[in-house]
Amino acid sequence: MVEKVIPIRIDEGKGLVPSIGTQLITPHGRTQDTRGRVLRDLRISVTDRCNFRCTYCMPKEVFDQNYPYLAHQELLSFEEITRLTSIFSSLGVEKIRLTGGEPLLRKNLEILIEMLAKIHTTDGKPLDLTLTTNGSILRKKAAALKAAGLQRLTVSLDGLNDDVFKKMNDVDFPVEDVLDGIAAAQEVGFANIKVNMVVKKGTNDHEIIAMAKHFKGSGIILRFIEFMDVGSSNGWNMEQVLPSKEVIAQINAVFPLEPIDANYTGEVAQRWRYLDGSGEVGLISSVTQAFCHECTRARISTDGQLYLCLFANEGFDFKSLLRSGSSDLEIANAIMNTWAQRNDHYSEIRGSQTANPTAGSRKVEMSYIGG
Repeated sequence: MVEKVIPIRIDEGKGLVPSIGTQLITPHGRTQDTRGRVLRDLRISVTDRCNFRCTYCMPKEVFDQNYPYLAHQELLSFEEITRLTSIFSSLGVEKIRLTGGEPLLRKNLEILIEMLAKIHTTDGKPLDLTLTTNGSILRKKAAALKAAGLQRLTVSLDGLNDDVFKKMNDVDFPVEDVLDGIAAAQEVGFANIKVNMVVKKGTNDHEIIAMAKHFKGSGIILRFIEFMDVGSSNGWNMEQVLPSKEVIAQINAVFPLEPIDANYTGEVAQRWRYLDGSGEVGLISSVTQAFCHECTRARISTDGQLYLCLFANEGFDFKSLLRSGSSDLEIANAIMNTWAQRNDHYSEIRGSQTANPTAGSRKVEMSYIGG
């Protein structure tokens, strides 16, 4: 039985108060955290709702019909998200990923994308604007997303066998509709689409080769993600983790692979390409091969809390700054001061007493801050 957990909510406490500081400085992209990591990537959760009930993210036992989702007024508005994104871009952020829950459930999301697409990096380039979706309504939304200025897409898909996939999403949703959504995205011109498969040992690991075969040669990059202990409600245990090295061994035995260099410093996925030139796969190994030392990501929750790690216990309340009359300069300084104090490295200490939250300090749920 999964213990019912309610994530941190604005009406149960506003999180930590960010420090603006007494002497304001000009925003810049050189701020390092205590481990020398700079801020380059921002993930923004636009809704805490999802139409799937994946057992590793939003299990039915917790997220049932009585679950207290955030009220509309608690969410950051599109204008607030755009303002915050512009401030982050002045601090060196180059990549924005919209997440959820399921982000396509946020009404008129294409309007937000159009607003964000107008923001540029400090060197005058457009932001790398991307989105992660379960693909369930991608057929309906693909054209509008592309027209609004979304550059890239990542689709979550945990198997090709319908029975396996329905067991994973736990709402009887057919895999065919997700594949149709991916096809729709390709039809409207999305390139470099990625598909993420969370591998849960004993549940869908027998789908690895089928997934590799299906997407090999398609132009779509398939990435395998180790089952992670995100939040406090997914019943995680190490016995359900299939190490990425075993995933690669399985694929290499059928479709020979070789490792290739990362696209950029801090890329979370280890890249491998097929020797016959028919594409590549990626491995995200947060459990067995921690990459904390290169992590350049921050996360904004659905209600405007800044989280410095996917496995964090608490966030910093930036919605209050947005709604209390703070200037862009003050908010920028608060972000720099918050990042400068960052020391998060959960995946490097997983399993230790330090990494295990107490009953009163649970890890925030992934549906609240995005994956």
